[in-house]
Amino acid sequence: MKNSLRLMAAILLIMVVVFPAGISAKAARVLPFTSPLDFSISDNWLYDGAYPENSVDVFIVAPTVDTISESNSAITPKYKTRFRNAMNQQQAIYAETARIYAPYYRQASINVYAMEDAAAKEQAMKNAYMDVSAAFKYYLEHKNNGRPLILAGFSQGADMCYRLLEEYYGGNGERAVSLRDNLIAVYAIGWSMTEDMIAKYPQIVPATGETDTGVVVSFDCEDGTVTDSMITPAGTKAISINPLNWRTDSTAASKKLNKGTVTQDSKSGAILSVEAGKYGAYIDPVRGSLVVTGIDTSQYPKVLDIFPDGSLHLYDNFLFFVNLKENVQKRTESFIQKKAASDAA
Repeated sequence: MKNSLRLMAAILLIMVVVFPAGISAKAARVLPFTSPLDFSISDNWLYDGAYPENSVDVFIVAPTVDTISESNSAITPKYKTRFRNAMNQQQAIYAETARIYAPYYRQASINVYAMEDAAAKEQAMKNAYMDVSAAFKYYLEHKNNGRPLILAGFSQGADMCYRLLEEYYGGNGERAVSLRDNLIAVYAIGWSMTEDMIAKYPQIVPATGETDTGVVVSFDCEDGTVTDSMITPAGTKAISINPLNWRTDSTAASKKLNKGTVTQDSKSGAILSVEAGKYGAYIDPVRGSLVVTGIDTSQYPKVLDIFPDGSLHLYDNFLFFVNLKENVQKRTESFIQKKAASDAA
């Protein structure tokens, strides 16, 4: 109970910092951006090669942190503070494995998700992606230098990762083939992958095990009572993998396989506590979402009204933190071994 209360306190503090305002459903006119941010400017990068001792890279796209703007964020000091606080939570999963690159971008605010106008909503997402795409292009041309790469994002960040796969990784062009050959994995957590996406973009390849490479690791957590959500709408089946047993079927994973649910400081990202064996999980056979077992959802509130009761979306990375961190290392080692064997053949 003590650790649960500490986790709650940390999460709620994060929500106060990152999600300080209510969600507005007010209609907004979303104008298309005419040009992206300039990513040759160092101030437009939160992380620009952090942890240079690592031999591979991760390009991370931040989740939604803006609850103030009607559509897309302005790059202000207050926005950068929220952005940094949220990303301090994300980067710790990758810091022991990869150099970290994370651009600021004019993301779609949380209010966009409440818009009734689908065209306006998608325009806000396209605006956000214009910056993400420009940052990724600049990263490839000026920062990557041929190192193996992980793409990573949570929630809106995961959506942006799928868009990067769609734009850059498809087809038989030299750049696309090289990018696919150099891709360790994509951690697109908190945004559903579907059969329709895979049929349209075959470069989106679901992970099927613990060490396959060039694949997408995806899941979103629920308590088993949810029937409809923004992440996985009713009638949609997500393609997920269970981060405890690394299976894609509904085989339940015991909480004994959970190597650590964490509590982190909301500003520094430092791990305050790690509790192993706290929660199990299985993949819902109908929705494809990841159902967390043995959890008291009153200790994990949905926080935002855009999520249904029983959604554990905000805690996707916290609940299985150590398993995810270790898997990033294992997939990277698998990629390096495969590449060495291929080069030697």
